Amino acid sequence: MEEEAREQKIARKKVAVLPWMRSPVDVGSFKKCPLTQLPFLHPRLEAALCSSGIVSLFPVQVAVWQETVGPGSFERDLCVNSPTGSGKTLAYALPIVQSLSNRAVKCLRALVVLPTRDLALQVRDVFATIAPAVGLSVGLAVGQSSIADEISMLIERPKLEAGICYDPEHHSTELQSAIDILVATPGRLMDHINNTKGFTLEHLRFLVVDETDRLLRESYQSWLPTVLQFTSSSVDGLFAYANNPVPSIFGSLRTIRRLGVERGFKSKPYPRLVKMVLSATLTQDPSKLAQLDLHHPLFLTTGQIRYQLPEHLESFKLICEPKLKPLYLVALLQSLQGEKCIVFTSSVESTHRLCTLLKFFGDLGIKIKEYSGHQHQTVRSKTLRAFREGGIQVVVSSDAMTRGMDVEGVRNVINYDKPPYIKTYIHRAGRTARAGNSGRCFTLLHEDEIKGFKKLLKKADIDSCPVHTVPSDSIESLRSIYASALEKLKESVEMEAFKKRRIGFKSKR
Repeated sequence: MEEEAREQKIARKKVAVLPWMRSPVDVGSFKKCPLTQLPFLHPRLEAALCSSGIVSLFPVQVAVWQETVGPGSFERDLCVNSPTGSGKTLAYALPIVQSLSNRAVKCLRALVVLPTRDLALQVRDVFATIAPAVGLSVGLAVGQSSIADEISMLIERPKLEAGICYDPEHHSTELQSAIDILVATPGRLMDHINNTKGFTLEHLRFLVVDETDRLLRESYQSWLPTVLQFTSSSVDGLFAYANNPVPSIFGSLRTIRRLGVERGFKSKPYPRLVKMVLSATLTQDPSKLAQLDLHHPLFLTTGQIRYQLPEHLESFKLICEPKLKPLYLVALLQSLQGEKCIVFTSSVESTHRLCTLLKFFGDLGIKIKEYSGHQHQTVRSKTLRAFREGGIQVVVSSDAMTRGMDVEGVRNVINYDKPPYIKTYIHRAGRTARAGNSGRCFTLLHEDEIKGFKKLLKKADIDSCPVHTVPSDSIESLRSIYASALEKLKESVEMEAFKKRRIGFKSKR
């Protein structure tokens, strides 16, 4: 939120847009392209995509392909600003896998960094759909399992032959990467950089920063400057040993980044580290973008409007009476008749209380579950799996689910609490109307919030947001149940507070 406030301040001061962002490539000028017409696509990758139900690429995927595998040939770093649900993950995954498909020696060549575990798991699954088809291995470093288990999946120890005596010190230098592509969250990535023997970014060719604005907003243990430092090419820096006859940890394997003239650009390393940064709300703050040290960046965006919503999204507002907002939510959920919905609140605490309150309404004929950042990863994964499979119809969530999460069949998004910023609205609303499908976003408002909400939507060039109503008799019929549910919620909150105090007291003894 601090970064969004900062960007609004920058906008008010009318700070000039960076030169390379002034003439972007318009993703909207590209059309969907059947896989059979995509130039240079590896036959095995085409078969893997078809077997997963993908027979054509969306415009953003075609645009990125053209600038990477196509005529662009990865000459420039890419910054992609495209609406939620437009297919950004496959847009970078496919050209990276295609480019690495002819690799001879296995080592870590592509790193994808994401802000949350759930999003990283989802991206890993996309890579896992296509990478094995061309013999590439994908790893995951998110802290879902123990550090020892992750190390065993990331680092390959040499096979020892019986009857041969090995020097332990020399032998320890023969550790090798077990993966070609790593999907990671910043914290666990830093753990491996600092502590895991054999883990190296020496041979990295691709760095993807997904959900860039969030990753740049929070330092995450200074992961970005660390990664850039360990992939630098300074002769006096970390790769000074490149011309040294002492064997590296990969034996005779070398990835030497030389400084020189590369396609007309002076003082750039070659082979260089290609960076791809993506978001539905890409920052335009020069100080933030400078952290990425981009090479002759190319900006790809959809249309002239900075903030874009999915093409087939309908937005509605629902005006609620004071203190009766939960009744309007229940009436709205009942009117949607079991369609998949995500309900967003303003905080983890609000998520927990609202979900608890809804359960006290009794049998609504709808399966409702909580999803928030305070839950254990296994609980969130179980909830998400049940939601995807249809065992749960409604998920009440904090903004832990706003970014990038893709759940097929979500028909509705409901803002129980008004989003404070247009970026928040875009990422919440983007959980529906994905991949060309239709969807609706409802925002529950009190009378005094209407003016501010209208002003917020203006930033995304949204002039129309019709009022949605629920039958008044539905509200009246729920009043008596609501009073009882509130009492039960009060008792539940007091009991939880008592348990926390009790646990805290025991821990101090």
